Amino acid sequence: MRHALTILVSVSLAATATSAQRPRLPQPDTDGWTSAFAVEPGELVATGRNPYFVLEPGYQLILEGGSVRLAVTVLDATRTVAGVETRVVEERETDKGKPVEVSRNYFAISTRTNSVFYFGEDVDIYKNGRVTSHEGGWLAGIGGARFGLAMPGEPRPKAKYYQELAPAAMDRAEIISLNATVTTPAGVFTNCLETEETTPLEPGTKEAKYYARGIGLVQDGSLKLVRHGRPK
Repeated sequence: MRHALTILVSVSLAATATSAQRPRLPQPDTDGWTSAFAVEPGELVATGRNPYFVLEPGYQLILEGGSVRLAVTVLDATRTVAGVETRVVEERETDKGKPVEVSRNYFAISTRTNSVFYFGEDVDIYKNGRVTSHEGGWLAGIGGARFGLAMPGEPRPKAKYYQELAPAAMDRAEIISLNATVTTPAGVFTNCLETEETTPLEPGTKEAKYYARGIGLVQDGSLKLVRHGRPK
């Protein structure tokens, strides 16, 4: 009989001396937010398509708001994180054409449930054209970090789940609606999935995001979709 397992729910607690200085990660499903995700061996792959999250190399989303531009590109590259082959998705944020932040994010999709899981990110934060920080970077399996849920395969209103589970990153999302309407430069999208993102690391901070079926992210705060697909 094949048993479901939760990858890295119990990670080695090495470096105990430093763990006391880190924010405590939530224990599985003890604070009202799902933080443990059962997957079966071999079900996670690096390429696929969730109704609201595309993991196909070459796919790109461009969002803009004022002088800020965010380019989200699914790269033709993978990285093994915590024993799982993940797809690399680059997020490149600029302001007036100058780099603000560039991150390489690591995702895998379930062939069983169609859920997309998040295994971490490497972050470069810029100031005056130079990298000054890597704040917010994390990888599942390192320093007690565990993978989170980026997008459920079957989203349901009021579902609450952690997207990131690391001392430096604890973003979490609650599904608010499945029928939001969003107007963007790229068009009007109906029946969008709306989430509200928060983090216990910054109490009181909230961010709304909207996802259109078959496309993905169409609004992130004040940033709205201007084009999507494969760049010419």
